[in-house]
Amino acid sequence: MINEKMKELERQIGYVFQNPQLLQNAMCHSSYANEHRQKALHDNERLEFLGDAVLEIASSDFLFHQYPDMPEGKLTKLRASIVCEPTLALCAREIHLEQYLLLGKGEEHTGGRYRDSIISDAMEALIGAIYLDGGFANAKEFVEKYILTDIEHKKLFYDSKTILQEMVQRDFKEDEIQYDIVGEEGPDHAKRFIVEVRIGDRPAGRGKGSTKKAAEQEAAYRAIIQLKGNQ
Repeated sequence: MINEKMKELERQIGYVFQNPQLLQNAMCHSSYANEHRQKALHDNERLEFLGDAVLEIASSDFLFHQYPDMPEGKLTKLRASIVCEPTLALCAREIHLEQYLLLGKGEEHTGGRYRDSIISDAMEALIGAIYLDGGFANAKEFVEKYILTDIEHKKLFYDSKTILQEMVQRDFKEDEIQYDIVGEEGPDHAKRFIVEVRIGDRPAGRGKGSTKKAAEQEAAYRAIIQLKGNQ
């Protein structure tokens, strides 16, 4: 029997499960399964394994047909930018997937609900669950609707530090890029860092993240958007 929270998630993603237990398992982190040990409830690790493979073939098929003139090396890099952990977590947050995760008390207390690794794993598990429940066509439709959208934005987000470095070397030449932590927010168990990127002595963008690296990536992304707007 599916609970109201999982029905809400079905409405959110526009897919109704024939076997609702698959959806619940997809949202079940190992910490929750270990605490509750219900016979029908399994953690999402096996579904994540399956979903990862489905995501790879679905995204490969899409990119192969979408970019008929792109060579293999560039296709591989583009696919990597779309299916990497930060981008998957970004896609998962767009459908508020973190709200539906089943976490153990310890994982909840240490901010697991907002951790990229846990959210992206759940996204892959959800893809695996849809594949088992409704076949490849339904899983591919979900991937195309919620992951393979706004590809240029996701590519830019994934590569932002590299792209900013290339832009600065090309346009500013002598200026260096520096990332500084300018603040922190949230409790110790769910801390978020605030990072400012500077080009030479000029502030260029700020970002937030649960890790310094994630905050730097967002700061670089904001700086690129600003520079492109000025150009």
